[in-house]
Amino acid sequence: MTSVLYDAPGPRAKRRNVILSVVFVAVLLLVLWWVYRTMDDKGQLEWSLWKPFTESEAWTTYLLPGLGDTLKAAALAMIIALPLGAVLGIARMSDHRWVRVPAAAVVEFFRAIPVLLLMLFANEFFARSTNVSSTDRPLYAVVTGLVLYNASVLAEVVRAGILSLPKGQTEAAQAIGLRKSQTMSSILLPQAVTAMLPAIVSQLVVIVKDTALGGVMLGFTELLNTRGTLAANYANVIPSFIVVAVIFIVLNFILTSFASWLEGRLRRSKRSTGAVLGAEDVDDLNAAEVGGPHKTGGVL
Repeated sequence: MTSVLYDAPGPRAKRRNVILSVVFVAVLLLVLWWVYRTMDDKGQLEWSLWKPFTESEAWTTYLLPGLGDTLKAAALAMIIALPLGAVLGIARMSDHRWVRVPAAAVVEFFRAIPVLLLMLFANEFFARSTNVSSTDRPLYAVVTGLVLYNASVLAEVVRAGILSLPKGQTEAAQAIGLRKSQTMSSILLPQAVTAMLPAIVSQLVVIVKDTALGGVMLGFTELLNTRGTLAANYANVIPSFIVVAVIFIVLNFILTSFASWLEGRLRRSKRSTGAVLGAEDVDDLNAAEVGGPHKTGGVL
């Protein structure tokens, strides 16, 4: 079976694909075997190093509290950055220069600065210019840095998603007398959400991972920071890194899976917004279409 975009592989292409697949699997197994033997030779697979993760103390004292702070910082950053990024992205498309230029300056400025530098600056700002306690300061600094950077990136995602829509959408809205704000909220944004969703989710994954920067540089008690304390107490540095990496993989997999489900639901809802007509309704419509113009003297 062929299509405009894809030709079904022939016998030679099929053989080549099978050979490449076998070679890839073989190389992957060799790499996994090399990692296993290296860790075994270095004593990193001893049960004493992995046993703490089967006991409740390692989780309730170190990992779960760190995971809670990671989720708290990431959730706060997402809740603030998403609407702020949407506002900045729409402001960049404004017809008013006094709105468009400042929004563009803000987006380009914070998008060009590394998120770690934003966190460090925010930490110093809260320490010297506010009454935020030293206990809460790392959380405030991490969230501030994540919001400033990711909101600027999301603003570009929103702007690109809206500009990717056909111009006919805007022209049709203007033809029926809709204002630009009505066109944006009722026509453009609902359609652009589906196109923007993969890029938005990728940025949300970045937010979750970048919380670890606060733990390394600011002493924020997130998952990676508490892992260091756990490894110091149990002398299991490599196993603790592996466990934390698996936790991050699971978190991001859940996030991307939810986004994929939401994207599919949005696409299905757009395809099924028409009313369902029964057989009698269809017959009435057909009769009206055939006899209506003659009865009223109209022209087909």
